[in-house]
Amino acid sequence: MIESTPQPPLPAPAHRWAVVSLLLGLATTCGFALEPHVSLTSLAMVYVLAVAVAAYKLDWIGSSVCAVAAVTALNFFFVPPRWTFEVESQEHFIALGAMLVVALAISHLATGLRRETDLAQLNEQRARQLQALATELANAASHDQVLALGRTALETGFAGPCLLALTLEDGRLDLPADVDAMVHDGMVACVREAAVLGPGTGRWPGLDAWFLPLGEKGHVAGAACVRPAPAADEAGREHAQALCALLGQALWRLRLNADMLRAQGEAHHQQLQSTFLAAISHDLRTPLAAIVGAASSLLTQRDKLAPPEQERLLRSIASEAAYLSTVTENTLQLVRLSGPAQSLRRDWESLEEIVGAVLARVRQRDPGRRIKSSVPEGLPLIKGDPVLLAQLIANLLDNALTYSEGPIELSVSAHAHALEVSVKDRGPGLSDAQQASLFAPHVRGDHPGVRGAGLGLAVCKAIAEAHGARLTHRHRSGGGSRFSLLLPVESAQPAREVA
Repeated sequence: MIESTPQPPLPAPAHRWAVVSLLLGLATTCGFALEPHVSLTSLAMVYVLAVAVAAYKLDWIGSSVCAVAAVTALNFFFVPPRWTFEVESQEHFIALGAMLVVALAISHLATGLRRETDLAQLNEQRARQLQALATELANAASHDQVLALGRTALETGFAGPCLLALTLEDGRLDLPADVDAMVHDGMVACVREAAVLGPGTGRWPGLDAWFLPLGEKGHVAGAACVRPAPAADEAGREHAQALCALLGQALWRLRLNADMLRAQGEAHHQQLQSTFLAAISHDLRTPLAAIVGAASSLLTQRDKLAPPEQERLLRSIASEAAYLSTVTENTLQLVRLSGPAQSLRRDWESLEEIVGAVLARVRQRDPGRRIKSSVPEGLPLIKGDPVLLAQLIANLLDNALTYSEGPIELSVSAHAHALEVSVKDRGPGLSDAQQASLFAPHVRGDHPGVRGAGLGLAVCKAIAEAHGARLTHRHRSGGGSRFSLLLPVESAQPAREVA
């Protein structure tokens, strides 16, 4: 925290006169001690020294009184006739007058120098405060951080009480309920006018505080109330304006960053949708054309086609329709999960039941019974969307069936606070370049005769991230791939119903 360096307080009257008396007493004592050895002019220098010390230690009133008293003391104690205020020599009278002028000049110059020194120190402290605040605001990532830094800066730079408030989305100021009516009106007015109000500003001079907007006209993000507010303290008002300008710039930067991120998100979403539409256009048109062609042949040439040919066309329609349904479902899920707002229907689910339902469907496309499963009983429940989790596991199994020819292993194991679902195959594996873009949309494997939209693994990744899970791929020793889904398990489990 930056500590302020206020101007030195004026000495109290009792302290001021005590210092004057002490200095004059010391000068007089030294004068009596030096009188047998020095001239009257040298004795006058002792009093001039006392005046110089008083000018350095006291304010203008104290140093001026000390100057007059020093001339008077020199005249009373040392100028003939001694012990009187009379001056018998014109030369002595001129000397006393010159001494008085010199003493007053020293007092005036020393007082001015001290005032300039105090002002320079205060300006230096304020410059350091502005520099430190600008550095801290550059790292601020939220409105609350900016507000906390602003309050600290105002409390450091001014005696207070100070108040800082931001504007809400509806344009109102976020002020405390018990705020004074004058303060409320002043802060609202300075936001509305986007101008500084208060003493010395020419606007609302009867107020006892400065009201400063945070920002410029058109994008005012809040207001500040600063006390004390002397009308003659122009430097203090300018410092308060500089602090509020930094706060306004930081708040405007946060708003611009938020707008930029929102625009980038919307642009990315639009680009993603456009990419989906462009990428799946061919994958949708091809099966549709095959379905339309086969259906047209059955309608127009059904009597001319042999039963085996009719069965082939019907199987083609069913196959193409299934492929079209898979592509459409993957595309819709990926678009939904990639959107700005994800709304999942998450409930307590049994992973054994989800895996069992998936195996029942997928094994219809596995006549060779290549899929071997290992699912222990008594697994903890997970919170998730059963439809999406089933689609994720089904996509992994379909991917293994498509790109491998050997056995496929599906296993579920329990770990600390997580369940792991593994799908292992003995396929050709992936190169480093393929693994780098494995979960990217519309990335297909280099396998001849295998078609697809390249969305299956991308959907799996999106579903896993939506559930707070982690989906990874590793090479298997001996060849093949292993996909692992690590699902989080909540420690507080619901009570299971006993059948």
